[in-house]
Amino acid sequence: MSTAKKEYKRVTVKSLIEMKQTGEKISMLTAYDYSMAKIVDAAQVDVILVGDSASNVIAGHETTLPITLDQMIYHASSVVRAAKRALVVVDIPFGSYQSDSKEALRSAIRIMKESGGHAVKVEGGEEIKDSVKRIIQAGIPVMGHLGLTPQSIYKFGTYTVRAKEEAEAEKLKRDAKMLEKIGCFALVLEKIPAQLAEEVAASLTIPVIGIGAGGGVDGQVLVVHDLLGMTHEFNPRFLRRYMNLYDEMGKAIGQYVDDVKSRDFPNESEQY
Repeated sequence: MSTAKKEYKRVTVKSLIEMKQTGEKISMLTAYDYSMAKIVDAAQVDVILVGDSASNVIAGHETTLPITLDQMIYHASSVVRAAKRALVVVDIPFGSYQSDSKEALRSAIRIMKESGGHAVKVEGGEEIKDSVKRIIQAGIPVMGHLGLTPQSIYKFGTYTVRAKEEAEAEKLKRDAKMLEKIGCFALVLEKIPAQLAEEVAASLTIPVIGIGAGGGVDGQVLVVHDLLGMTHEFNPRFLRRYMNLYDEMGKAIGQYVDDVKSRDFPNESEQY
């Protein structure tokens, strides 16, 4: 059953709350550069996440840990220049907020001032409570992130589903409530059982956006390179590929190489 969709000239934190209240699902995708962000924004995606996943898909690192605050600001400023409608949320990278709430605030302020982003995202619950509170108290909107938190991958040791055991599930529910209470405007749940995610979403007034967390949440997020099939090694169950650009781009580039080698390109109409 379709839900009436309100038109937003510019999606804001308040817009996402309204979407949850009216039952309109929230669409969220990553982008890391101006050209891709322009396409994503024009397609009416509600939230663009400048994710630290740029460490993987743009820089080729195995994890999200190596990307720096300066690099995140560079990517975010490129995206902000393209986004005319979407809310732009920027990941604060690993090591820039976990241990010191004052450093967390400095990192968030740099992102907001230097990139023009609209909000920041952090991973974790009770252990980063002081950092989250200090950022929110400074007037900066914060999106939380629980479940599989890639910045903690060496602690987990694996990218497997999180919170399957009762103790971890209970902690996740407590952390979700805590993040809402201290003022987070939204929450991402990554790779947790669908039933648990639905329960958490129903218990909160803030929107819950899932990735590998089933359909009972308030919205979905994917990495745009995965959705478009630009990556091909990554095949989790939750990923739906809408295109296969890896093969299509390879064919096009291969044809270009052939045309150059055979002197077919440029032809007479393609020169001055």
